[in-house]
Amino acid sequence: MSLAMTFDERYRAIDSRDTRFDGQFVTAVRSTGIYCRPSCPARTPKPANVTFYPTSAAAHEAGYRACKRCLPEAAPGSPQWNLRGDTAGRAMRLIADGVVEREGVPGLARRLGYSPRHLTRLLSAELGAGPLALSRAHRAQTARMLLVGTDLPAADVAFSAGFASVRQFNETVREVFGMTPLELRARRRAASAPAAGDLGAIDLALPHRGPLDDAGLFAWMAARAVEGAEVATPTSFARTLRLDGGPAWFELRVDGSGRVRLRARLAHLRDLSTLVTRARRLFDLDADPLAIDEALSRQPELAPLVAAVPGIRVPGAADPHEMLIRAMVGQQITVVAARTALSALTAALGEPVEAHEGTTRLFPSMAAIAEHGAEVLRGPAARIRSIVGAAAALADGSLTLTPGDDGGAQREALLAMPGIGPWTADYVRMRVLGDPDVFLPGDVAVRSGAAAAGIPSDPRALTDWAARTAPWRSYFTAHLWRAAAPKRSAELHGSRAPRPRRTPEPRSTRPNGGVLQIPSEETP
Repeated sequence: MSLAMTFDERYRAIDSRDTRFDGQFVTAVRSTGIYCRPSCPARTPKPANVTFYPTSAAAHEAGYRACKRCLPEAAPGSPQWNLRGDTAGRAMRLIADGVVEREGVPGLARRLGYSPRHLTRLLSAELGAGPLALSRAHRAQTARMLLVGTDLPAADVAFSAGFASVRQFNETVREVFGMTPLELRARRRAASAPAAGDLGAIDLALPHRGPLDDAGLFAWMAARAVEGAEVATPTSFARTLRLDGGPAWFELRVDGSGRVRLRARLAHLRDLSTLVTRARRLFDLDADPLAIDEALSRQPELAPLVAAVPGIRVPGAADPHEMLIRAMVGQQITVVAARTALSALTAALGEPVEAHEGTTRLFPSMAAIAEHGAEVLRGPAARIRSIVGAAAALADGSLTLTPGDDGGAQREALLAMPGIGPWTADYVRMRVLGDPDVFLPGDVAVRSGAAAAGIPSDPRALTDWAARTAPWRSYFTAHLWRAAAPKRSAELHGSRAPRPRRTPEPRSTRPNGGVLQIPSEETP
């Protein structure tokens, strides 16, 4: 939690060149006029010459430029923006999602409930930079990533990163990095150069903090992959996605060096920055796994779980609207049944796209589900009405669901919708906002995992026990899911759970009657 660190704690981090803090703050050195990531190999400056900033944008605004040696813009993103639910945290999530490029500062301010002037004043006081400067820093980071990781012409890089002109792009890169775009590209290592192959595809390395439970992520995606829109294997995950400029396709995999790589195809290059942000959120790549593992391991009951699965991640959502529909469709049925239903929905209502590596369609739009969902969905009429109603509310804007929502307000808005109970609202909050501190005490698989770990499994007692894992209760939940053996979960089909099917699968009841299925791939 770097924003709560003292000067001395931060100075000790840079003196030891601790990579855990890369991306969580930057170190500006008055005697050189540059700022660095905490792990920069350069000689540690004297304390009197050091100023710490929470963002690179703040360092830019103070007149510093990025270090050419450690390139702080290449660090993973800060986990603080998911941990923080205040205006600054929400603003940073929306800026990363490209809201300023699409809607300008007035659009960002409107989403956050402030005037543009007040939002600029608030962010400047809190983060040392206003929304324009923060967005500019994000564009510079995207530009560096493209210059180093692709062979795109400089003009394409400029517009892909969100710059309005090549001139603005050149000036920003020179100002931030102290180099021209071509000089920055020339500094890339041979290992980071793009591989030869399909010139229409983009292939980038996405920085993250290790360790990474990639096997668990790929298993999670494989169990839920929607036919036509997603393709998952034990070592990769690919899907189509609807973005502002048109349909996109991307694949995430881990290479032999342990780096997460993103391959992408876009209808418009300006969507790349948004796609990268959503891919990072989907795989929770801005998490600080060492801090999370250390905190959870302090509890003797959890230490063996953390040791067995270091670097566990909580999957996010590539599309918030889609996430809500998927959660609602999955209520009271198995993961396999939910996947079948969602695949049928996509086959019937999803927009066809050019076939690419097994993907042929987009997940249906909310308008399509609102108009024709009742003709395709199967199950209780009340549940179908709830799903179609939620899609209609999302389509007409009466219900908003974005990564920048206030967590409490989002939960209240979801609970006000027919057919959405506390479990679903909290599960969506966990996935869409990346909130690290959500707990699901009514989930039978969570209770099963708690019993296996020697933790009280009664919902009330478990909720009280879980408080000691704050602010990482989402990751605590993920560990309990993994600890829940299939047989043990299947045995917990009590009066609160629906009648077991012929081939019972691990299930978890929700307070609103829904069921989350934990597939066997997610358990040891």
